[in-house]
Amino acid sequence: MRWDNLRDDADSQGALFGLDRVGVRTFDTPEFRGMTFYEVRARSAINKVPAASRVPFKWTINPYRGCSHACVYCMAGDTPILMADGRTRPLADLRVGDTVYGTVRLGRHRRYTATEVLAHWTTLKPAYRIVLEDGTELVASGDHRFLTRRGWRHVTGTDHGRGRRPHLTGNDELTGTGAFARGPDHDRDYRLGYLCGMIRGDGHVGSHPYPRRGRATGDVHRSRLALVDLEALRRGRGYLEEFGIRTPESVFAEAVGERLPIHGIRNHSRSVAEAAQAFACLPAAPSMSWRTGFLAGIFDAEGSHEAGGALRISNTDTRVIDEITSSLRARGFRYAVETVARENSVFRVRLRGGLREKLRFLHETDPAITRKRTIEGMALKSDSSLGVVSVEPLGTSLPMYDITTGTGDFIANGVVSHNCFARNTHTYLDLDAGHDFDTRVVVKINTPELVRAELAKRSWRGEHIAMGTNVDCYQRAEGRYRLMPGVIGALRDAANPFSILTKGSLILRDLPLLREAAEVTDVAVNVSVGFTDADLWRAVEPGTPSPRTRLEVCARLNGSGVGCGVLMAPILPYLTDSPAALAETVRAIADSGAHHVTPIVLHLRPGAREWYMAWLERSHPELVPEYHRLYRRGSYAPKEYQQRIGALVSALAERHGMNRKEPGEVRRVRPPPPDVPGAALEQTRLL
Repeated sequence: MRWDNLRDDADSQGALFGLDRVGVRTFDTPEFRGMTFYEVRARSAINKVPAASRVPFKWTINPYRGCSHACVYCMAGDTPILMADGRTRPLADLRVGDTVYGTVRLGRHRRYTATEVLAHWTTLKPAYRIVLEDGTELVASGDHRFLTRRGWRHVTGTDHGRGRRPHLTGNDELTGTGAFARGPDHDRDYRLGYLCGMIRGDGHVGSHPYPRRGRATGDVHRSRLALVDLEALRRGRGYLEEFGIRTPESVFAEAVGERLPIHGIRNHSRSVAEAAQAFACLPAAPSMSWRTGFLAGIFDAEGSHEAGGALRISNTDTRVIDEITSSLRARGFRYAVETVARENSVFRVRLRGGLREKLRFLHETDPAITRKRTIEGMALKSDSSLGVVSVEPLGTSLPMYDITTGTGDFIANGVVSHNCFARNTHTYLDLDAGHDFDTRVVVKINTPELVRAELAKRSWRGEHIAMGTNVDCYQRAEGRYRLMPGVIGALRDAANPFSILTKGSLILRDLPLLREAAEVTDVAVNVSVGFTDADLWRAVEPGTPSPRTRLEVCARLNGSGVGCGVLMAPILPYLTDSPAALAETVRAIADSGAHHVTPIVLHLRPGAREWYMAWLERSHPELVPEYHRLYRRGSYAPKEYQQRIGALVSALAERHGMNRKEPGEVRRVRPPPPDVPGAALEQTRLL
């Protein structure tokens, strides 16, 4: 909804700060510290949802614009985002203040540039899978936008009618390099390969006799590694310590003029020199992990890469050059070997294939030096095949995340992704879409009276209304403004069906009103619970409300006659998917009175896969081979596995008298008979 819909005077000019009769309020309490509330009198309250959104409702009510816990979402949380240091991080793990790559148009080209994350938020939304020609997969909401050769395009839309908007079709090609490569495991072979590359490139190791007057000839042993870049030096030093070799760090050469100081690690021990010589040996049959570490080490030591320039590795030793080229071939890279005419011939191995191959090399090998990973200022030109193959609804809602950046975009799994559209609506109010969205909340104080008036119009046909679809209508501010009782009261009096999506427990305050509404119309709420094991919840879902808390809200609602369903996600293979575990979770969901349950098996997309597998190796190493087998073909468990889990949950739900429905659907649920007033309380106790 644009600002024009909020204006109190049709002749007023400007946006938020140009209007008359706008109250500005702050509350000196901890929960609202740093927040400002702008009280306005809106012109409408019931708003139509674009048909292209493909959600099971047409109308929504949003008493607030902006939210202290930000409830607008766009992409799957495991989507890898390109950070300004050249590495990637899952979207869900980003934080305000992080620096990522965005884009800016300079001259004829859009170019990569570092930009700050200004806001980060998450919730549940219907998901779509976008598949590109090169195999890149993205999971996003229908409202999300990606940059194509023809401009910004929403994931979904229509060609005609009210839902008409630019959207992805088979004629579109996204802009970028395509899917990011997985990073390496820094296992023992990787570390040995890295040390070999570093020592071969920048190390000095040797032993020689040293004649001393009046004494027998003694041997002198030296092992030294000196670099300008501390990142590589300290990684190498750390690896040496893991192999039992301690090397003190010191300044090898002081800074002179514009030249930076050189730091080094050194040791004069015979055993250390012998160990360093062993590390520098080129194995006859290196493993892939060793080759990967070697490429990272030799690149840190002898490589060069400037934004817009080629990625090269130089050396004078033909044996080292042979190892570089054979390792590149083993990983599927194309290259060219160049000779520099000097007294001592220098050979340069140049990576071919443009930016996509550079990023693949940097991500697959993971060198330590950040300055060599920069793409700042490079143009968004790539020969990647990023044509859209399909856009398919996943048939369910998933937890989704989004960020606001200074450039208004970011790089998601190799393609240019737009900031969420709903945050941008805050800019219509002369407020920014980042910090202001979280700290400056517009409160439509006349929402209850508008809802009552609009429901009474002859043109209103009594259609279902969804709330909490843009920002949480039960955010903390509702505790002060108490707009929802008036809204629910109006819906009750009009016997108009509605549903609510919320993450908070404040909804329980309005139980009496919700119950009264449920006696005359359809009312529904939704929560999410994947399993009930408390220890497992603390391990894999830190920072979220406990499953018990979420089910208690569900129980109170259902026990009072307000229909509440549960999204059973994620189901963790071999941890929460046993018949006993599924039965326990479904039993707890059923005890909460939930009228439907929808199971979703764990997705392991790039980014989330690395984090989850690292946790699994620490906590349940015996399951690692099983997960590699189950997810060997990609991010999703095999269809037959998902169908088996779905059938088990469906059977369990039927056994407990639940009928599965998709989240967002509503069902008339009558309150318990008056002669059993303790039913809701007893259900809560059973949890």
